[in-house]
Amino acid sequence: MIAALSCHKSFVETHHGLRPVFRILRSVAGLGVKRRMCVLCSNHLDFADQSDPFSTRGIVGMKKLIIEARINEYQSREANPHVPWLPDEIARDAEACQAEGASIIHFHGRHADGSPDHEFLTYEKTIRAIRSQSNTMINPTLGYVTLDADAEERLSNVVALSKDPETRPEFAPMDMGSVNVDWYNPEEPGYRTKGLIYKNGTDTLEYFAQNIAAHQMKHYLVCWNVSFIRQTLAFMDMGLLTGPLPFLIVLTDGTMLAGHPGTEAGLDAHLAFIPPDRQLEWIVSNFNGNLFQLTEKVIREGGHIAIGLGDYPYTELGQPSNADLVRKVREQAETLGREVATVDEAKEMLGVG
Repeated sequence: MIAALSCHKSFVETHHGLRPVFRILRSVAGLGVKRRMCVLCSNHLDFADQSDPFSTRGIVGMKKLIIEARINEYQSREANPHVPWLPDEIARDAEACQAEGASIIHFHGRHADGSPDHEFLTYEKTIRAIRSQSNTMINPTLGYVTLDADAEERLSNVVALSKDPETRPEFAPMDMGSVNVDWYNPEEPGYRTKGLIYKNGTDTLEYFAQNIAAHQMKHYLVCWNVSFIRQTLAFMDMGLLTGPLPFLIVLTDGTMLAGHPGTEAGLDAHLAFIPPDRQLEWIVSNFNGNLFQLTEKVIREGGHIAIGLGDYPYTELGQPSNADLVRKVREQAETLGREVATVDEAKEMLGVG
């Protein structure tokens, strides 16, 4: 610990005293986890200006930033009319987002009225439309809480899609546990919904793990709280999951209380439990909250970004498009000196064949 502190003496003296260093080290000293040590060393960073580690002149030696566009989820267009619903709209957004730096697109099938669409033909049409315009990696939904079905039915669309190389998605998602996802009203304390449980039992997850791999897709892991991390590590120990793998940390704000809050403390609580030797490429999203309050931290600490109108309308920025949000992340990364991964580079980082 003394060595870690002394090697960044200038950081201690010039940037808000000791607090940032101790915050980083506490995840090691307090929890016995080898994960973090010092954020300035753990990713072999070399700041361009050692007298100011937060200089915008560049970070050298860090792996490139993967940006995922979460373009629609089940969001309405009430707050932002740019949420894409239909296959051609999704494909246009995918092309625009890739042009701005996104290498993964996550989407949900929607009807013309915005309601959930779980039909195989919708997903097939959407993926064909995306691939006619871009080569971004594709991560479709399994239906979230809008599809109340057994494991086989929930996975049936991506299994069917995988049979044709032209429609096989690179990823299929696995939320590594169950969580209550009812909507809370903080203004008039009380729940707007009751009984919304995102169910992902161990038997379901074992089925997903085995069949996603069997159909030549990559597991895309989703984590809502620390117990999901522990389940992930157990599955890796069991041989059901093998890195490198994308590992999405879902923070939540506003009316959604299911995840850790979209704050530094909420994120750090996850990071303290992710071992560095498991090849989990951690990605951060903020469902129902503004992710830009954390993007600089994520970029500096070696994580990746998942952002889009599916999570939050970003009315603070007017009525941005998904591509606008991706561009803002890319520009921030470039300002900080971290390069953004191309699709091919992201594939290599995530072990996508």
